[in-house]
Amino acid sequence: MGLFDSVSYVAVGSALDALALRQRAIADNVANLQTPGYRARVVDFEQALSRAVATGSGDASAAVSRSLAATREDGNNVDLDEQTLLNVETNLRYQLATQAASGQFSSVRAAMRTS
Repeated sequence: MGLFDSVSYVAVGSALDALALRQRAIADNVANLQTPGYRARVVDFEQALSRAVATGSGDASAAVSRSLAATREDGNNVDLDEQTLLNVETNLRYQLATQAASGQFSSVRAAMRTS
């Protein structure tokens, strides 16, 4: 099993993909803030990723669904404050995951230099 097949490498890749998908969903939600009948998109992946890591695969896909939160009179349920906070949290998680991936590559580079 090589580095690119390891559970941690695959899990970091899955997390980055899911977080990027969440960032796109947040952008869509904010763009549709005033669209009547629009229901916010929600991206869930943390539990699936946790299960995948526990089973030794690390490969998990994100589930995209529509929010079931209460709607305004126009049928829209996008909450700008909630989306803003979720965006900040998602960006921080993305930065952490990219640092983890970078750390994995740094370890490989260091090992290659000493060989």
